[in-house]
Amino acid sequence: MSTQTKLMSNWRWWLCSLLFVATTVNYLDRQVLSLTYEDFIKPAFGWTDNDYGTITSIFSILYAIFCLFAGKFVDWMGTKKGYLIAIGVWSAGACIHALCGLGTEAIVGEPIAEALAKGGTAATAVATTSVYLFLLCRGILALGEAGNFPAAIKVTAEYFPKKDRAFATSIFNAGASVGALAAPLCIPPLAKAWGWEMAFIVIGALGFLWMFFWVFMYERPEKSRFVNEAELEYIHQDDEEDQKAVATEETEEAAIPLLKSFGYRQTWSFIAGKFFTDGVWWFFLFWAPSYFKNQFDAPSYTALGQGLIFTLYAIVTVVSIFGGYLPKIFVEKKGMHPYNGRMLSLLIFAFFPLCALLAQPLGMHFNSPWWPAILIGLAGAGHQAWSANLFSTVGDMFPKSTIATITGIGAMAGGIGSMIIQKVAGKLFTYAETAGSSFTFLGFEGKPAGYFIMFCFCGVAYLIAWSIMKSLVPKYAPIKQ
Repeated sequence: MSTQTKLMSNWRWWLCSLLFVATTVNYLDRQVLSLTYEDFIKPAFGWTDNDYGTITSIFSILYAIFCLFAGKFVDWMGTKKGYLIAIGVWSAGACIHALCGLGTEAIVGEPIAEALAKGGTAATAVATTSVYLFLLCRGILALGEAGNFPAAIKVTAEYFPKKDRAFATSIFNAGASVGALAAPLCIPPLAKAWGWEMAFIVIGALGFLWMFFWVFMYERPEKSRFVNEAELEYIHQDDEEDQKAVATEETEEAAIPLLKSFGYRQTWSFIAGKFFTDGVWWFFLFWAPSYFKNQFDAPSYTALGQGLIFTLYAIVTVVSIFGGYLPKIFVEKKGMHPYNGRMLSLLIFAFFPLCALLAQPLGMHFNSPWWPAILIGLAGAGHQAWSANLFSTVGDMFPKSTIATITGIGAMAGGIGSMIIQKVAGKLFTYAETAGSSFTFLGFEGKPAGYFIMFCFCGVAYLIAWSIMKSLVPKYAPIKQ
């Protein structure tokens, strides 16, 4: 065994790195709108926070709907082709956002600036038309991005034994944090120098570059020329019948039908975990740049604005990677069952988002945006660590042939939860700003009160989710066909 370990290839980690890059690109594409909204797109089209909330909420529900079928699509099409199609679609969707300005002028029939200057129905026509065009582009983006996590989780299940999956997932899932980390350093400067349209084009084109590497690097482990026998044995160490068996398309166990999947408590446990928590991450992702601009006068293109977002996601990136390693410690050092170690890890990380409860009070008390940046960063790190372990529970309890399907169902639930949060946030912030001092909540007035309400929900959402999950699946219960 020592000889095998010494000679083992490590191609699985190269593929994990490729998943990391895909997830990074995924979140870069998603961040372009949030980092150009407040300073570039909002004044360019005359939007309100409610308009922006509508766009982000409908993106979320479309993403949710597409996720329901994306997992099944990946299981049906196969990991290689499914992932390739997904990233091609979302990259094209990201790039065509740049055409929304030209499309609005063509439909309205006059230059946008002139229509906005007229006010009244002309300005309303610009805002409404541009919102619909952005929604079309966001829909295409959502269609492609829905395939990212089902495909990535399927690759992880194919290439890693159960004890390593949460760690591998935490590594590629950290791409979400790195994408969000890199976004403020490149997107606002691009928009400032060359226009917001170019930011969408440049960032969107990165996905097409990734497709080239995917074509040449990925094959199922049994077929890959880069995976030797020792690594293949390590990958299949959980197989009960034959650790060296070659799983082919013909011999792979039948996938659980989509509708039948909803009959399992394990599926609803995953749904609950995603529904209550995905929207929290997306709220921070979509609204943090706007929050720092409105509350602390820190536009995204300034050094302060970039520094705040960078700090927030730097904390998320560094802390969250440990999240996937924690269950590995519980399993190898404490002798716990992988699922039990996973659930304990989920409980620990469910407490991290409570930091969000202090973000608004400390930020306003000290009149410093750095307190919210740090505390939201810790909350976000808790989410990413939570997410890595939550995804891995699917591989623990469902057959490999159904993993992408269940992941898609969970992503759908997360998208629905996010849709609700985004729309509530947009309407709440618009109302709070209009109401001013007449709108209060726990000592805050106006828009700051609206932010604090949202932070309060974000803080407790994970403990609610964990409690429901534990009640549905109190102990390890794998699905057997």
